[in-house]
Amino acid sequence: MSQHSIHQVQKHFVHPGEHYVTADPIILSTLLGSCVSVCLFDPVVRVMGMNHFLLPMRNPAGGTLTLASDAGRYGLWAMELLINGLLNIGARRENLRAKAFGGGNVLNIATQSLPNHFQIGTANAQFVRKFLVNDGIPLIAEDLGGDRGRQIHFDGRDFSVYLRRIPQRQEDRIAAHERAYLHRTLKDQRRPAPAEFF
Repeated sequence: MSQHSIHQVQKHFVHPGEHYVTADPIILSTLLGSCVSVCLFDPVVRVMGMNHFLLPMRNPAGGTLTLASDAGRYGLWAMELLINGLLNIGARRENLRAKAFGGGNVLNIATQSLPNHFQIGTANAQFVRKFLVNDGIPLIAEDLGGDRGRQIHFDGRDFSVYLRRIPQRQEDRIAAHERAYLHRTLKDQRRPAPAEFF
């Protein structure tokens, strides 16, 4: 896919904690540091989707999720949201194929909620490989791990992914955004669960 062709198609940017599914042949894009995005598609029905998650799963001591959107921050729920979203627009589980990107170790963070030397990028990459194996979804392409950020464009016309390594001068900004997002996430985990109304 050429850079020229990218600019001629409708695009949607997927932010951290989000997922997006569509039957339209558009381009889904995102920026990744330690986060992981899975590009999932059904080549028969021709539907596609992408998620963008920060941590493999929520700290069990963190209480309940305060917002439905919080689920997308964590790989376990982000994958379920993406799969169910695709099934809801006609995908068949047996047709699903995955491409996974990100998981660069661009953050060096030690907190009370994460053990010392915990590499978020490595944990995310390990999680997504294991999840896809357990769920029986073939991982047909990946670019995971390392120590560099990535920009990806997932093209719904042929389900190809264009990947660009992020230059160091931009990577520091992405790492800063991810660091702030991680601290907000961990802070939210420590809040008491709100009262529920039915």
